[in-house]
Amino acid sequence: MRDVGRFTGRHVLAELHGISPALLDDSEFLRSTLETTVTEAGATVREVMAHRFAPQGVTVLALLAESHASVHTYPEIGAVFVDVFTCGDRADPEHAVRLLAKALNATSVELSTVLRGEH
Repeated sequence: MRDVGRFTGRHVLAELHGISPALLDDSEFLRSTLETTVTEAGATVREVMAHRFAPQGVTVLALLAESHASVHTYPEIGAVFVDVFTCGDRADPEHAVRLLAKALNATSVELSTVLRGEH
């Protein structure tokens, strides 16, 4: 049984490279892909919003029951910053980032995890 309200979490920061610029400028694709990947990693999505910038680039934010996930794209260089923070142990933020990298066909993934709270 999991501890409810336990002050613990994992915060994953990642940079994905080698991605098609068209994918990184498609706000609907990114929105649905982020929602799908964090759900497959065990998170509960409460709300997702996306904003497309001019002339290019997209930011997507997902509000999770466990905390949040975000992507900020740079189509001009085929790269994206990813931030996934989940409290507790139900969701796996590293898995979410790996699923996202696979969905985007990233050729390079740089990932770091910060353990937060009590471990």
